Amino acid sequence: MRCLGLMSGTSADGVDAVLADFRGSPTHPQWELIRHVHSPYPEDLRHRVVSAGQGESGCAEQWLDLAEAITEAQAKAARSCDPSGEAVLIGCHGQTVWHRPPTSRQRGASWQLLQAPLLAQLLERPVVHDFRAADLALGGQGAPLVPRADAALLGGTTGWRALLNLGGIANLTLIPPCCGPERDAPVQGWDCGPANSLIDLAVQQFSNGTLHFDRGGTMAKAGQSDETSIRGWLKEPYFQSPPPKSTGRELFGRANLQQRLNNLGQGCSNQDAVATLTSFSAAVVAQDLEQLRQRDQIRPLELIVAGGGRHNPVLMDQLQRRCRGLQLSSSQEIGLPVEAREALVFALLAWWHQRNHPANAPSITGARREAVLGVVVNPG
Repeated sequence: MRCLGLMSGTSADGVDAVLADFRGSPTHPQWELIRHVHSPYPEDLRHRVVSAGQGESGCAEQWLDLAEAITEAQAKAARSCDPSGEAVLIGCHGQTVWHRPPTSRQRGASWQLLQAPLLAQLLERPVVHDFRAADLALGGQGAPLVPRADAALLGGTTGWRALLNLGGIANLTLIPPCCGPERDAPVQGWDCGPANSLIDLAVQQFSNGTLHFDRGGTMAKAGQSDETSIRGWLKEPYFQSPPPKSTGRELFGRANLQQRLNNLGQGCSNQDAVATLTSFSAAVVAQDLEQLRQRDQIRPLELIVAGGGRHNPVLMDQLQRRCRGLQLSSSQEIGLPVEAREALVFALLAWWHQRNHPANAPSITGARREAVLGVVVNPG
């Protein structure tokens, strides 16, 4: 069955679209990635999405206009990836503008902007959307949803396998071995913390909006990281909390960036600040892997990296330096383009919905039970 996956993440740089074919068992599907397209957001839309993710208020008309613009951007990406309409089903994540994990005092909630009925009409095909709601209703985090799909798509090896996505937020998937005493262990996964979110915001601020990210790690390469500040930041409650946990721009946005820049002080150059934030993103992942080793005695054999941060050589060098003894590789090396992974996952989640197959993992999100995720909308 050919499905189209649409994903626009925390980086808010545009929509990734993947056309894929799925066959066989939902648990261990045979799959083929047919085509991947990245469709950038127009500059004005990108600015509006990032502002919404910082909690900036707007009137009802502005929110309606934003939802419609996001939907039209999703449709444009879908047409670019699947111009002849091969996909019979579309899985669309929508654009997260606010994510609230559950606490002891308040239930969790998550808001992905999308006009799914409009998208179904524009593309003249069924659309599965609102993937997080069922897990949240069951007391889960509603995120991350990628790890269970990772395990189905990539499978295990002779040891634990770690996949790291470096988007706006860094998130980890731990896939158990395919053999031995741990073969029946549950897949694990969580949001580590900022990957590109703070780096991108800093670069935009320092360049007065002329740059959106640190291309090639140029600014970070020209600076020196403040290791004392990094050690202090790693002691913050989010980084010391065990999974399940999820996060986004609500925590690691402009206010958080300003707090860290104030902590670095006026004597810190722009280059030093970007170098420190880049090293911090790597240190967060390294600390999580060390906590995993201490907590569960799990040490993965390899760390497969996907997402836009894979193209930042300074971030990759910092990961290699801080994750000692761990073999780093690109998801490209196992046949998965670094920017295509999450869109492929949402194509799979749509197929799983059609097959009535559970897509969340209570061991990851903390939900009370497994659930079929998503709501389907048919064109009229």
